[in-house]
Amino acid sequence: MWQIWLIIAGFCFIIEIMTAGFLVFWFAIGALLAMVTSIFVDNIIIQTAVFVISSGLLILATKPFVEKFVQNKNSIQTNVYSTVGKTGIVIQDIDSINGTGQIKVDGEVWSAIGINQTNIAKGTEVKIDEIKGVKLIVSPIEK
Repeated sequence: MWQIWLIIAGFCFIIEIMTAGFLVFWFAIGALLAMVTSIFVDNIIIQTAVFVISSGLLILATKPFVEKFVQNKNSIQTNVYSTVGKTGIVIQDIDSINGTGQIKVDGEVWSAIGINQTNIAKGTEVKIDEIKGVKLIVSPIEK
């Protein structure tokens, strides 16, 4: 019976490699523990109980630890997404119909179009609302 538990463990490890989560790994470890149990005990119910209980305990014991590293809700936006919400200055008139215009944000020049197809004159301070493709969607800041 130990061969079956080894095959189950191998199958679980392969699934774990193909997935992004960190869950099936513990089923593989549980299957390995059941395999060791099968060497000493022939009862399939006891082997299955070892598999289920050990897998469950491992999942519950490591869930907070894994969530701490796998899922970071307070992640810092980088690259182009870090510009959303910032302000910039129009350095080339924004003509949303023709899709032309540029703004300067934090010393970098970006292509931009006005929100709701609005045109914005050079020198206007704008807020970056979102990103579509390679262009920033901006709206003028009223003073």
